[in-house]
Amino acid sequence: GLPECPFCGEAAGRELEAHVRARHRHLLGAPGRDTGNDEQLYECPMCSLTCTNIQILEEHVNLHLEEQNFSEGGNIRDLELAQRLQTEEDKRQRSEEEKREREEFKKLQRQYGLDNSGGYKQQFLKNMEREVDRGRMQPFDYHKRKADMMECLAFGIDDGKTKTSGVIEALCKYYQDENKDVRHVWLSTGVDHFHSSLGDRGWGCGYRNFQMLLSSLLQNSLYNDCLRDTTLIPSIPKIQSMIEDAWREGFDPHGASHFNNRLHGSKAWIGACEIYSLLTSLRIKCQIIDFHKPTGPMGTHPRLFEWVLRYYSTDNEGGAKVVCTSKPPIYLQHQGHSHTVVGIEEKKNKTLCLLLFDPGCPAQEMQKLLKQNSDGTSLKLLRKFVGSLKEKQYQIVAVDGVLSLEEKAARCRASQVLTSEKIP
Repeated sequence: GLPECPFCGEAAGRELEAHVRARHRHLLGAPGRDTGNDEQLYECPMCSLTCTNIQILEEHVNLHLEEQNFSEGGNIRDLELAQRLQTEEDKRQRSEEEKREREEFKKLQRQYGLDNSGGYKQQFLKNMEREVDRGRMQPFDYHKRKADMMECLAFGIDDGKTKTSGVIEALCKYYQDENKDVRHVWLSTGVDHFHSSLGDRGWGCGYRNFQMLLSSLLQNSLYNDCLRDTTLIPSIPKIQSMIEDAWREGFDPHGASHFNNRLHGSKAWIGACEIYSLLTSLRIKCQIIDFHKPTGPMGTHPRLFEWVLRYYSTDNEGGAKVVCTSKPPIYLQHQGHSHTVVGIEEKKNKTLCLLLFDPGCPAQEMQKLLKQNSDGTSLKLLRKFVGSLKEKQYQIVAVDGVLSLEEKAARCRASQVLTSEKIP
């Protein structure tokens, strides 16, 4: 606390000396005790020292006052210094934290393609230039591929260079001949595989999975009316524009705001909500199912497998070992990647195995599945057992019919509130 006046006890702080001189001067010069031999004694009010001379006492008291002032001043200076150092440290920490947050935000923007660094076309050209610089591509090929790409982008169609067709048919044949451990297998029909290209490597999996799903829908007459304006597989920039059109119709405003209502010209990752909005805007009936936590031991998701089995086997019970269903493939999303479910195996021991198309798998690998006399080793590319899917959360988008205009409008309104159903 502040130093107190030795005479009246009042807290005086730095002003102690002035306070004593102003208020208690008379005490400093007051007569002392009579010693009985005509000598006056003066006691110091601060330490009880006895003096015989009033001037000596005054000087002595002044020393006390100066010492207290110095001590207090030192304490105050120390306190001020400590406070200044703490303020500077807090400022430095805040500045570092803000810098970290800015860098983290930029990293996330880069990761999710929202950093204004260009989109499919820019990345395609940049990667081709790199290939020419490294001697892996001739300048003639560069100009030819650039012209082809610009033409496809102008028409909004995929160039088909990453497509592999015929895998489902090859699987049907393989399973007919296989007689070891598969009891039943259900397959979607007519699914082409699309993998990422120079233009979308690192971020295009959601778009490629939509292309796979669409390739099957285009071969199913049930969806002819919904897809009469989409007779060919759209390019990735075209899919981005189609999602923006869905947002403009009013689908998923919350999700749209995450992308600032713009995908075209960016390398933005998309997920289940964008696929749902796009399909529903085309009057294709679908639902998002959210497997928000593991439902089995070791972080596994057996309920997801059971859900997929029900999806394929409903209306397709029968006794046939291989069932090529009319069920469209399923979009499967998890943190950082997505796949297309094209079927499910049920083993003789009742275990289940999903069959997945991965957009990260190149065409050269997928074409191994087309060999007529496959011994099944290439199926490792597709097979995922319960123990293989151990991400914390999964979402699936499953297609199931068409919507009337009224149903589409109702789903648009509902998407402004909620689009997913959680599996407990």
